[in-house]
Amino acid sequence: MPRPKKPAPPRDVAPWLAALSEAVPDPRCELDFRDPFELLVATQLSAQSTDVMVNKVTPTLFRRWPDAASMALADASEMENVLRPTGFFRQKTRNAIRTAQLLVEHHGGQVPPLMDALVSLPGVARKTANVVLGTAFGISSGITVDTHVFRVTRRWGWQDEKTPEKVEPILMKVVPQTQWPAFGHRGVLLGRYRCTARAPRCGDCPLGGLCAVGLGEREP
Repeated sequence: MPRPKKPAPPRDVAPWLAALSEAVPDPRCELDFRDPFELLVATQLSAQSTDVMVNKVTPTLFRRWPDAASMALADASEMENVLRPTGFFRQKTRNAIRTAQLLVEHHGGQVPPLMDALVSLPGVARKTANVVLGTAFGISSGITVDTHVFRVTRRWGWQDEKTPEKVEPILMKVVPQTQWPAFGHRGVLLGRYRCTARAPRCGDCPLGGLCAVGLGEREP
């Protein structure tokens, strides 16, 4: 009996990218920010939380500590009270303050547009670094693979991996590098609003004629 074919992206992804662009015409980050520092901290805070919740606390956060220099000197207990609604607020407070201190000590208080420098900061993995580099600096360093992108590409039949970390290299091989940031944002928004974890809206999805779930070849 032949071994089942391993899920993989199609050779020609152009129709997929066109349909994805139709489904999500405005690829953007839904975190509110005014500069790379605010985006970096907001993205750190979004772990185990939602963009909506983060956007509720960051106005207060950045009024009190508007830059790395001020946040490096923040009182932890005061910041914990601000970040409490985001969950894991003690760890997030430690990460934010230490990140600010490291930016002051090693980068003149500025966010470095470098992958290696970003992932050396506490609470910053490739996913966060990709968001910051692509959104704040326009650098195509990789593809952001969060739970939404992981779920969406799995439903498409492009991958059958166990963790999001293993999916990014698969996507980077087939998506043109110039589209990496937009592809990540589109995947997040598609998964957040249309290809949801429960009851995905396959019937009105432009990708329905391509997607394994839309074609009935895979369970949602």
